[in-house]
Amino acid sequence: MNWSFKIVRIWGIDVYMHWTFLILLGWILMSNLGAGQTLAQSLLGVGFILTLFGCVLLHEYGHALTARRYGIATKNIILLPIGGVANLEKMPDKPMQELWVALAGPAVNVLIASVLFIYFQFIGGFPDVAEFTGAITGKNFLFNVFIVNIILALFNLIPAFPMDGGRVLRALLAMRFDRGQATNIAAKIGQLLAIVFVFLGFFYNFWWVFIGLFIFLGAGAEANFESTRSALSKYKVRDALMRQFTVLHAFETIEKAITILLNGQEKEFLVELDNEIIGVITRSEIIQGLREMGQEATVGHIANRSFLQLHPDMPLQQAYEQMMRAGASICPVMEGRELIGVLNMENITEVVMLENAGLKGGNLLETATS
Repeated sequence: MNWSFKIVRIWGIDVYMHWTFLILLGWILMSNLGAGQTLAQSLLGVGFILTLFGCVLLHEYGHALTARRYGIATKNIILLPIGGVANLEKMPDKPMQELWVALAGPAVNVLIASVLFIYFQFIGGFPDVAEFTGAITGKNFLFNVFIVNIILALFNLIPAFPMDGGRVLRALLAMRFDRGQATNIAAKIGQLLAIVFVFLGFFYNFWWVFIGLFIFLGAGAEANFESTRSALSKYKVRDALMRQFTVLHAFETIEKAITILLNGQEKEFLVELDNEIIGVITRSEIIQGLREMGQEATVGHIANRSFLQLHPDMPLQQAYEQMMRAGASICPVMEGRELIGVLNMENITEVVMLENAGLKGGNLLETATS
């Protein structure tokens, strides 16, 4: 949510807007004025963009509220100049649930378009398209909203990640294959479509090139994420536990943390006080603390006290998902009140690398050290 600010909270979900959205509105206003439109006409164009993003917001709420029915919370919704993002805690694992969550967004756009279609039939039909000048006017405002919602529904149903259609395709495939296979097939189909978009973009509209690249990268990212989840599914936290680590006392200085950082490979540390873990610090937090407070400040002042605590018998896949949602790079692993190790993202990555290298089944640590 960097560079985003909260604008409203609806149905228990915070809505944020990226600051570049304001630049978009300003650019549209100035472009309309520069094209010779009156201030009232120019403001109507800005109003159309706001209405468009209102439809995008309703689209994202379709995903969020449907996911809530299945016990999945939404952290927030962010409005960007290129669209909106509903940050769900996760997608449902059950194919039918994922299907409904993915379809809910485009369904909202279809509903809006249907309501407007009924309205136009009630007033005697669609406005005469031949009279349109390209500018947003009172006569074509709702018709343009109608067309845009149809486009939003169709565009989001492109069967490729990260579009809703990619998740619909995976959900349908997952009814026959396991989730990992379904994701790989859907990702390959998406990347094939992306290549087609890029190719056509060079001949027809260069924006298709950007859309193709967006889809290609999104499909690859989804495939990598699912591959990681699949590789971790057979392990527990204790299988990836790191037992050699440094714990800093809350009263130790940032200078000491920097010394340890420079002399070793560790980039994150636990912070303890009175034999209890009270927080964690990362390399970036150490550097920021050094810049703002100086090297004599204590690590207790810069420790992040909102951290995850894991149990050694927790499934490693579940721990990974929780760490991803929380943005946590290191977590203490506790058995009762005893600290027995830490888990960080680097260790999880190593588990995936070893698993993909052929260390199948059994205890990973025993296999790797035998």
